Amino acid sequence: MASISDIIEQFILSLLSGDEGVDLSRNELALYFGCAPSQINYVLATRFTPSRGYLIESRRGGGGFIRVVRLPASGAEYLNSIAEAISVELSYKDAVHILERLTYDGYINENEGRLLLYAISPKALKSPAKLENVIRANIIKAVISELMR
Repeated sequence: MASISDIIEQFILSLLSGDEGVDLSRNELALYFGCAPSQINYVLATRFTPSRGYLIESRRGGGGFIRVVRLPASGAEYLNSIAEAISVELSYKDAVHILERLTYDGYINENEGRLLLYAISPKALKSPAKLENVIRANIIKAVISELMR
C-alpha cells in the first residue's frame, strides 16, 4: 500500500504532467488529503528537489502559494541550475538523485552513471562524513562543468 507521501507526490506529478509549473496551496492540499500541512512540506522538500529536476518557489501571506517548477531537461541552463543547487556539501543520496537525472536525461550513459556512483560512494571516499560531502559536491560540480562544455 502506498504511503500518504507517495500519494501526494503522484497527485502533484499528475498536475505537472502537461505544464512546466503548478501553483499549489499547502493548506488546500492538506485538507484534500486529510493530513497536516507539514506533510505537504515534507513531500515538497524531499521529492521535488533540484537534484530530482524541480524547483520550489513560495510566497507567504494572504495570497500565498507554493509553485512547483519542472527544470528544463536540456541545455546549459538546466545543467547550470543543477550546479547552482549544489552547496558546499552534497549528501550521497542527493548525488545519486542528480546522477539518476543526468542518466535519465541522456547527459551520461548508464555505465558512466554506475562508475560515478561508485566514485562518490562512502566506501570509495572513506573520509569523515562532512569532508566526504564536500569532496562529493566538488566531484559532481566538476562533472557538470565538463558536461556544459
